[in-house]
Amino acid sequence: MSAQPTTDRILEVRGVSLSFGGVHALTDISFDVERGEIRAIIGPNGAGKSSMLNCINGAYRPQKGEFVFDGTQIADVSPYRMARLGVARTFQNLALFKGMSVLDNIMTGRTLRMRSNLFLQALRIGPAEREEIEHRRYVEDIIDFLGIQQYRKTPVGTLPYGLQKRVDLGRALAMQPKLLLLDEPMAGMNVEEKQDMCRFILDVNDQFGTSIVLIEHDMSVVMDISSRVVVLDYGRKIADGVPDEVRANPDVINAYLGTEH
Repeated sequence: MSAQPTTDRILEVRGVSLSFGGVHALTDISFDVERGEIRAIIGPNGAGKSSMLNCINGAYRPQKGEFVFDGTQIADVSPYRMARLGVARTFQNLALFKGMSVLDNIMTGRTLRMRSNLFLQALRIGPAEREEIEHRRYVEDIIDFLGIQQYRKTPVGTLPYGLQKRVDLGRALAMQPKLLLLDEPMAGMNVEEKQDMCRFILDVNDQFGTSIVLIEHDMSVVMDISSRVVVLDYGRKIADGVPDEVRANPDVINAYLGTEH
């Protein structure tokens, strides 16, 4: 069923439940993401955060619940369909092509926007060649935006971890997403790398107007850059609100931040 967007919500998650056998990963989770906001999902390990991202981008199919994306109720959720609709994703464990260059890795994010068939793309003739030039120009702009120009021809596997994380972000941006899902984009980074990634996330949100859903364990980062925060614990939602409200919530303090003193 399709409908024109009638609210400022880019995503609505309604009553989503996900089980693996007898294990309940998510139980009746509902929340929304407003257009242009940075929405954080936090919670202890095993709370169901990554499972929720996997449901949003179609990698998992929940047993119950529904999604409304950009005004359209999504009945057939799959990674391909969600990518076509405008949902891009980065991963906690990097899934880059380590032997390929930075440029070629980010170019893979343009695949869904290529109109020429594979045969013409392989020959690089006529419209296919012009299209590739156009896509490469877009990717070069992303490389400039992320400040990795000097590594554009470098195999990704030889780069420091923090730079590989930037490449992963660049590949997602190459899809020109309406909604960007970031799964612990700062995991394993030092303080300087985290500061750089925070700046890029804020710039993506501000300059491109991209709505962002963010999973992150660093609470200072979450509270600094997020518009609103939803908190999961053992697959259930225990809080939802602006950072100050969530930080003061006793259930959050007990479940995630430790005992209140």
